[in-house]
Amino acid sequence: MTDIESTAATLPAPLQNTRGRVIFASLIGTTIEFYDFYAYATASVLVFPTLFFPRASEIHAILSAFAIFGVAFVARPLGSVLFGHHGDRLGRKGTLVISLLVMGIATFLVGFLPAATGSLVVLAPLMLVLLRFAQGLALGGEWSGAALLATENAPANKRAVYGTFPQLGAPIGFILANTVFVGLQRFLTPQQFMDWGWRVPFFLSAFMVPVGLWVRLNLIESISFQKVVENQKIERSPFMATMKNHGRSVVAGTFIMLATYVIFYLMTSFTLTYGTAPATVEQAAAAAAAKGKAFDPAGFVPGLGIARAEFLTMLIIGVVFFGIFTVVSGPLAEKFGRRSFLIAVTTAILVFGLSWTLMFGPGQSAVMVGLIIGFTLTGLSFGPMAAILPELFPSNVRYTGSAVAYNLASVLGAAPASFVAIALWQAGRGNTLWVGIYLALSASLTLIALFMTPETRDTDYENNLA
Repeated sequence: MTDIESTAATLPAPLQNTRGRVIFASLIGTTIEFYDFYAYATASVLVFPTLFFPRASEIHAILSAFAIFGVAFVARPLGSVLFGHHGDRLGRKGTLVISLLVMGIATFLVGFLPAATGSLVVLAPLMLVLLRFAQGLALGGEWSGAALLATENAPANKRAVYGTFPQLGAPIGFILANTVFVGLQRFLTPQQFMDWGWRVPFFLSAFMVPVGLWVRLNLIESISFQKVVENQKIERSPFMATMKNHGRSVVAGTFIMLATYVIFYLMTSFTLTYGTAPATVEQAAAAAAAKGKAFDPAGFVPGLGIARAEFLTMLIIGVVFFGIFTVVSGPLAEKFGRRSFLIAVTTAILVFGLSWTLMFGPGQSAVMVGLIIGFTLTGLSFGPMAAILPELFPSNVRYTGSAVAYNLASVLGAAPASFVAIALWQAGRGNTLWVGIYLALSASLTLIALFMTPETRDTDYENNLA
């Protein structure tokens, strides 16, 4: 044995995070972040149209609330550049702590917002926009950091499996947020809920954030990032290096994620709006009268007429399947490869879109079946993303590259999904055929991106330095 080999053999192994710490830290952070995000999304349907746009018609109030909901998706690419810069230059750990703090504080403050009445008719919605922007900024950096935390600490041939843990935070956060809303609606009167009950889910986030912070503060930087530092491969501007040298990977990752975003927001925000909209003119007139608003029968567009608490419960059941199949997707993506597996799932999403009205047409009774199928496909599609998107980029720009791709996809897929779907439903006078076609077209674009992208499963993840 040479002197060099002898010295190397006696050097201590790089410090690593334990499996339990990696799983819990990646899961708890995204669970909190998505809880905060979905609490807002649910309130956008149930509360914000009335509180912040009291002078608008029913449908225009809903569209205005969703427009503010979309502000976060404009902020997310900015967050991906900001947090990606620090994540690739200073490390994953500190960046993840800051993103969680920003999201938690912004969400907590939403609970204090006043209604848009009197002199606050402009100021209240403006404050909502600013806090929503902060939420989007934080989420823009959160996902990629959590994905790298899981995959950069994964054993060999387990990246797709470990990558499902941060992904699992999405369904868990959704279930927690909506369970709180369902409970409040069941135990409070409608007036109590509108007066103060809707604020409770936002206040609760203040109790969860310290747990996530404590776990993340005790993390150790991944070996991948340690090697970036050791090899002096830190980029002065990770964003510029990403766009200059890996622009094609950014475009590929953006469109690979597109269909996942569209189906998720159709299954959650749009179906909640459409499913709880009055099914008859009589129901619509009664709902308008209860809110003290005038009703114009000529502008009536039928929904499914399902009670809000009941539909939220149906969504929670559907999201359970989302969670289950997010976990299932990891081993399958590891066995068959990310590309082949996602091609099969995306093809199924395309077929699901073309079959949309069989489950979500006016008067249909197969809604629960449609929700289960849709959320199952969402989980199968969403699960492998924490593996495939980071694998498109080398270690020294991995945070920035995967974050930018993921969040550009949110601008193209998530931000307009609910707004476009509501507009298509309204234009169809209750017929949702074009909503399904919209989903199918999104899946087609994702398929093209997948066919043009090589398999990433066998990437030398730890030593891949640009």
